[in-house]
Amino acid sequence: MNRFVVTANPEIVLAARKDKEYANIINSADYVVADGIGIIKGAKILKKPLPERVTGYDTMLSLLSWANQEHKKIYFLGAKPEVAQTLSSKIKETYPGIHVAGINDGYFKDDSYIVETIKNSNPDIILVALGFPKQEFFINKYRHISDSIWMGVGGSFDVLAGYSKRAPIFWQKHHLEWFYRLLQEPQRIIRMMALPKYMLLIYREKFLKK
Repeated sequence: MNRFVVTANPEIVLAARKDKEYANIINSADYVVADGIGIIKGAKILKKPLPERVTGYDTMLSLLSWANQEHKKIYFLGAKPEVAQTLSSKIKETYPGIHVAGINDGYFKDDSYIVETIKNSNPDIILVALGFPKQEFFINKYRHISDSIWMGVGGSFDVLAGYSKRAPIFWQKHHLEWFYRLLQEPQRIIRMMALPKYMLLIYREKFLKK
């Protein structure tokens, strides 16, 4: 079952508008979930409402839970070396039913070792935490080598391994996860500028349609 899952947020949408190849990759995905609240708000403004927001992290947790119950094999690719190392023990502790097909950090220079490992281990799920757009380009290039569920998960390994904290439920319910992350990581302010740019784009499209 070869499937490609994309968790779309305003940054990914803006990147896709600037890069036709990247846009084609996103459009080739089997499933695109609305990861960012901006996607939900934008769709509503354009009168193309989406049912709900489904975060990339929650999607990943659902896959992990399913894999744990069904004793599936997962290959983990990405994050810093220390995160990848901690992740291995965390997975074994939290999801004992998962068979870890392999864990490799994102600091590799040659794809060939990764590709061969994936081919030989034949995982059911491959989680790629290389950040956008690198993770989507990687998946698009190699998804043919394994009949797996492929998903780009951004910085999710950091949270899963305990190196970053996810926003408390209150912040999540009020769609303020982005603000919580900004307080934790002030350097994200530059990336956060994607949201107002995205909303300006949405309103521009709305008024052009009138």
